[in-house]
Amino acid sequence: MNSYSLFTWRHPALSLLMIVSVGTAASYGHPFLLDNSIMIGIFSLMALSVGISYGQAGILSLATATFAAIGAFATAILTVNYRLSPYLGLLAAILLPTVCAYLLARCILRLSPLPLSIATFVLGGLVEVLIKQGGDFTGGYIGLSGIPRLSIAPSAQAMHFLTWAVVLLVVVLCVSLMNSSTGRAINTARHDPLRAVADGVDVPHLLSNTFAFSGAIAGVAGWLYAHHITYIGPDSLTTQVSITVLLMAVVGGVKVILGPIFGAAILMVVVLYLPAAESQGMFFGSILVFMLLVAPNGLLGSRWRLPTLRGGLERPTSPMLLMPAKEEN
Repeated sequence: MNSYSLFTWRHPALSLLMIVSVGTAASYGHPFLLDNSIMIGIFSLMALSVGISYGQAGILSLATATFAAIGAFATAILTVNYRLSPYLGLLAAILLPTVCAYLLARCILRLSPLPLSIATFVLGGLVEVLIKQGGDFTGGYIGLSGIPRLSIAPSAQAMHFLTWAVVLLVVVLCVSLMNSSTGRAINTARHDPLRAVADGVDVPHLLSNTFAFSGAIAGVAGWLYAHHITYIGPDSLTTQVSITVLLMAVVGGVKVILGPIFGAAILMVVVLYLPAAESQGMFFGSILVFMLLVAPNGLLGSRWRLPTLRGGLERPTSPMLLMPAKEEN
């Protein structure tokens, strides 16, 4: 073949492990870099949640940060109000978003994409109102502070290792899922629901389970966020964060397993150097328009070709799947 595709890795988990190893060596002993690395890892988890729900199941959700907020408040309430273990909080941070995502999906999956996304947007607003009106239970408008740090990650360096170990584990789970018969059924249900029904697949149940899995990933991200920041408030994980995370996944390549992580890293680093918070909206809008025009399948979701003698840089072709198919001879 006369073309070369960027990042056509056969083993995403091994590729991520190598990248994290280099990043760990570069950030060792630098608190600022470590803190940003942890936040990139947390946002990567939320972006991976988008990759599963939207990239694989075709469910366009604006509630990713809402599920993360549910997980964060679940562990915060248990550890701050009731003095329970953060690891019991992890169980709640996984179960509550999973149940909420499954029930929501069963109610809205019959909707077309636009009304479906609006329904998830409404859920985010509803959860924000409940948090603000929760009084001492949720901290109200003030939030909950004094969330304990994790005993297995008392330092920034340890939290860095824990966060990226969780990201690596989620990548392995996602690859295993999408390479299984269930993953093939998910893709079939997305592209051809009638074919999936003919094959004996319960499409609503399958897609609801997939959405619940993405909610669980977001809940874990919220758990890490709460115990890293040691504070969670109604303005911490809002619908605006959901939109930002969706943009991260789209920029990186929502259908590629490492695409959401790549997009999260790029946008998180760029935001650090923006002159003011007010410029973020303009920047995000510009980058979205640019991506739609140049690489609609994302940076890792498009096959880029080397310049040729005739036409220079060729336009990107079909997106890579989660695990690239065998190259043609």
